Amino acid sequence: MYDGMEEITDGETLWRFDRDFLESRWACLWGRGCLGIGPEPAEHLGLGCCSVGAELCDVDEARMIAALAATLDPGRFERQGEASERGIFSDGARNHTRVVDGACIFLNRPGFAGGAGCALHLAAIDAGEPPIDWKPSVCWQLPIRVDWEPGAGDTEVATVRRWTRRDWGVEGEEMAWCCTEGSLAYVSDRPVIDSLGAELEAIVGTEVYVELRHRITGE
Repeated sequence: MYDGMEEITDGETLWRFDRDFLESRWACLWGRGCLGIGPEPAEHLGLGCCSVGAELCDVDEARMIAALAATLDPGRFERQGEASERGIFSDGARNHTRVVDGACIFLNRPGFAGGAGCALHLAAIDAGEPPIDWKPSVCWQLPIRVDWEPGAGDTEVATVRRWTRRDWGVEGEEMAWCCTEGSLAYVSDRPVIDSLGAELEAIVGTEVYVELRHRITGE
């Protein structure tokens, strides 16, 4: 432990975990009280954190999302027609999903017959597969954030923590609400180390996650 962080070394990476966040009872409130990240609280719009679109991490992820988009059933993808006509990316760089009427093109709005929420997430569930295998990494990782920095020698230090308002950049200064701040979203019946276990394991690997969970829960 160091400055409230749990440390685990894995080869050339020193993982540092915000223990307070992992022990907290944070829960995603999308569809059940989420106020969104716009300039005004807007629970009724159902935008969640999708109002700025999704930043894609690399070319491979962009290709994967494009391929999946082409397979989505129009009955599950409200903006399928617009995606077919104008594409899913904001520009030719293909590093960000397009924002349509105030939210990511993949976000089905409340009242859509095929179901509200991320069309990729819904399609993954329909296919019996984990949504983290279908969605952009920035989407399924939220509210987990990893900060990378050089370590000693050829090592790296990866700090795993909760997103904060400042991590959103300019948008963060204008947001009416950030779900990791305050107490509104800390209502889960399980700690984050369990409720976001699949996401944490995907980020840090099984060996590190198992050790981390043992240290946090004692199990």
